[in-house]
Amino acid sequence: MADICYDVAVIGGGPGGATLGAFLKKYNPDLSVAIFERENFPRDHVGESQLPVISNVLDELGIWSRVEEAGFPIKIGATYRWGLTKDLWDFEFLSEFHDEPRPGKFEGQRRKTAFQVDRAIYDKILLDHARERGCKVFEGAKVLDVSREGNKVKGLKIENPSHKGNGQPDKEASTDFVTARFYVDASGHSGILRRAMGVEIDVPSHLQNVAIWDYWQNADWAVTVGQGGTRILVLSLGYGWMWFIPLGATRTSIGLVVPKDHLKSVGKKPADLYKEALESEPLLQSLMKNASSENRLQTTKDWSFVARKLCGENWFLVGESAGFADPILSAGLSLTHVGAQELATTLIELDRGEHGKKWLREEYETRQQGRLNRHIRFADFWYTANVQFTELEEFTREIAEDAGLSLSAKDAWQWLGTGGFINVDLSFTGFGGYDIHTTRKIVSQFTAQDVDHPLVRNNMFQLNLAGAQETFKPVYHRGKIYKQKALVRRGKMLMLTPPVALTLNGLSKAQHVLEIIGHMTASVSTTWPVAPETQVDLAMQTLEAMVADGWVTGWHDKTRESIPARKFVGRGIHPNEDLARFETFEPVGSDAE
Repeated sequence: MADICYDVAVIGGGPGGATLGAFLKKYNPDLSVAIFERENFPRDHVGESQLPVISNVLDELGIWSRVEEAGFPIKIGATYRWGLTKDLWDFEFLSEFHDEPRPGKFEGQRRKTAFQVDRAIYDKILLDHARERGCKVFEGAKVLDVSREGNKVKGLKIENPSHKGNGQPDKEASTDFVTARFYVDASGHSGILRRAMGVEIDVPSHLQNVAIWDYWQNADWAVTVGQGGTRILVLSLGYGWMWFIPLGATRTSIGLVVPKDHLKSVGKKPADLYKEALESEPLLQSLMKNASSENRLQTTKDWSFVARKLCGENWFLVGESAGFADPILSAGLSLTHVGAQELATTLIELDRGEHGKKWLREEYETRQQGRLNRHIRFADFWYTANVQFTELEEFTREIAEDAGLSLSAKDAWQWLGTGGFINVDLSFTGFGGYDIHTTRKIVSQFTAQDVDHPLVRNNMFQLNLAGAQETFKPVYHRGKIYKQKALVRRGKMLMLTPPVALTLNGLSKAQHVLEIIGHMTASVSTTWPVAPETQVDLAMQTLEAMVADGWVTGWHDKTRESIPARKFVGRGIHPNEDLARFETFEPVGSDAE
């Protein structure tokens, strides 16, 4: 048994481990990084639908063009049948997608789109890139044991097959004992290091779903927009929901998600329930008339959770080992990629020594846990949108309470619909790839209720920072962490990002909404690489968010002009026209039955 030492030892070569390794080598090429993956790539994996934030990560890694050249469908949004309506609705990342030749460049509208990826191909692209960057990549390398001493990892016992020139393992495998300065668990649901270190998990959701899926050849796309643009399909069945995700010209992922209690109560095998679901859905039957199954039916538990600890003395969790959010929002890969990007920066800064080690660890941990909890809570809302509105109001009160706000059910509903899930540490106010106006529109559409708009209901605003404390939060940027001033109060945080600065400038000079907007327009930044009109729009969304979270007090002055409601329209949300003939569907097991 050989002893091998590295700077960073990563368990898992999926998107989390590969992204982490590539960023580490990009920003500190002198680091020795080893990635131990128990499988041999390529291999299939569920979780194929992305959000636009991933494209920025791929571009910084230097492989967006390589992913684009793989020919994956361009995800421009999703078509949903959900909530209190049986109609199909399109939710799109941009108002209009223009036809462009492929392969394209990461510019213009492509900065606002995402991919739908065949994970067998996509994950191999990422792992190969980490290898090309200089990471030592070991495939077929299973972690047999984690040696620990208290809160510190001492080493990894790894079954590491030696490979012949043709890539096939020899009959006899060697066993290595690997040591490192830092250890990272990127092993996904397996949570190898998380379990070995005895880290407990929180389950902040009552959702305990089971996913059943297969891959199909030659299914028709529901819609084709331009060269390679399409939407995923998410279709409520009453007792669960189905996904339909084109992965390429001929391959499609089709899955069913149901509560585990439903699967248990019907007493059917997953394969039989999956078959019945497909046969009950006329839209899918039409798209699959020429399709053939690859006969790779798989199942997995889709249970949301968050690890209570994400780091220790010399170890970290990243990706799904740190937590998992229900796939209804297509958030899995986004959480993994962004988390790996931020962990790589954290490890580099730990070596650089310019920031406190405790602060770096705490900020990484709380940031990832907060992000996971926000997605889980919004997923809970998404599911609850299939029940009566009165139940929704009470549920949103509980969500707001979890976020540190004491609100009535009605006020909590307004808080959610006007941006209660704001990632205030970014320069984007919104959720899941959708801006705050679009989030409100989604809430209204799912519930058939108008969501009040604070910038329409009120026309006068005043900053309210009483009791706020100043602190510093991290900004992760190209391999470095910068300290950004922030205000905290009763569990809420306000990062002083460019949109917030523009908003504060307007509030410092006026109270009337139109005058505030005028000062915003006159004070747009020349150093912020965002168009002036977009800066003002982001600042207005920030103002709305600050009202919702109590940083700004609003009221209505009858003698002053107000903003017309039509000014705030969720982008890219409209009734689906391509598939309108299928809108007569009645969900099995719904109240309509």
